[in-house]
Amino acid sequence: MKEIREKYRVLTVLLLLLSFNNVDVLALGLMLQDIKHDLAMTDTQLGLLTGLAFAFFYSFMGLPLARWADRGNRVTIISLTTAVWGIAVFLCGFARSFLQLLTIRIGAAVGEAGCIPTGNSLLADYFGRAERPKAAAIYMLGGPISIFIGYFGAGWMNEYFGWRTTFMLLGVPGLLLSVISRFALKEPRLAQAPVAAAAPTESQEPGLKEVCRTLWANFTFRQLLITYPVMAFFGYGILQWQPAFFVRSYGLSTGELGTWLAVLNGVFGLIGTYGGGWLATRYAAKNERLQLRAMAILYVLTGVVTTFVYLSSNLYVSFVMIALSLIIGAVTNGPLFAVIQTLVPQRMRAISIALVMLLANLVGMGLGPLAAGALSDAFTPLLGQESLRYALAALCPGYLWGAFHVWRASRTVGRDLSSLVDSDDEQGVRQGNGHDSGRYTCAG
Repeated sequence: MKEIREKYRVLTVLLLLLSFNNVDVLALGLMLQDIKHDLAMTDTQLGLLTGLAFAFFYSFMGLPLARWADRGNRVTIISLTTAVWGIAVFLCGFARSFLQLLTIRIGAAVGEAGCIPTGNSLLADYFGRAERPKAAAIYMLGGPISIFIGYFGAGWMNEYFGWRTTFMLLGVPGLLLSVISRFALKEPRLAQAPVAAAAPTESQEPGLKEVCRTLWANFTFRQLLITYPVMAFFGYGILQWQPAFFVRSYGLSTGELGTWLAVLNGVFGLIGTYGGGWLATRYAAKNERLQLRAMAILYVLTGVVTTFVYLSSNLYVSFVMIALSLIIGAVTNGPLFAVIQTLVPQRMRAISIALVMLLANLVGMGLGPLAAGALSDAFTPLLGQESLRYALAALCPGYLWGAFHVWRASRTVGRDLSSLVDSDDEQGVRQGNGHDSGRYTCAG
């Protein structure tokens, strides 16, 4: 019982961290217009501030932090990076120029980069193979919760207190969570044998070259490494322009639209994310092949349903289609990350997620919205005001590309899993500390 409480205490703290980790990004999107007028910034500067600059540092700083997480004390990493994030968000309220705000946002990106890879790696040590889809899904609920906090909380705070005070208020939870995580989380590696914990062998601490070679040799991982950036490209491209579509095509105000999107993304994203983890744990525990095949089918359905969001001429039909697409798409969140964490050696779990996030953010956040905008401009001479509608509809079939790679991964996941040896997963939860140590070794 004590071990179960400890596992779920860790999961709760990590969920809280993820729930606030992305709030400042959503808040920044809401406050761009106010920041533009206050600091006399151009749209190009705003685009750099919210897109490529943040994505670049967030993505690339994730790699050294993930390497540290695979070798060192993950609790220390989480606590320090959360503190950096909280301080940087707080300091955004004091920026007096574009350059100052850009520099501070880079600091926030560095802090945020330590959350997801390290958190996933830590969860994989606390939860065994059969439990990981549900645990990962609960952890990923932080995404929909961020939307609630970001759109509702930051939106109202900005209206009443202004963007500077809003950033200061959003930075405080980061500082508090840094202290909480330092004392509430425990590093499972410290509970291992003293020799193993204090003096890791060369085989326990693979070099970066060996890590890359091992991950690249894993065909299933390669397919999933392609899948997530592909889905991010079309997902970011569509979602970034979705508010503009409703404003242009239906004439909605930003306040009304923000409320609709917050409720839709929050409620149905929560239902889909948790439901996916529960279904995978209940009906496909330790059956990664079935999980991946179900994901492929769900990606196809997401592409079909999302297309009708933009082809429908009725506002409320579009909202219903968004709700359906959110539920269907969010079901895949937990199982996808759980499969990756089960598929790779324990000392490579954080770096594997960092690589996935690196490509997803650079390709998705950096290029997806650009592709949607370019398509809209190309369609304008023929379609006028409705060019964005058909540009977004044209991107929706791209989800089938992601489904193709997930289906290919399902064909080899059994073979690649069989090349890993995890005695603790086979025996269940370890006696004495209740953790799944997840010590994989490469065979052959």
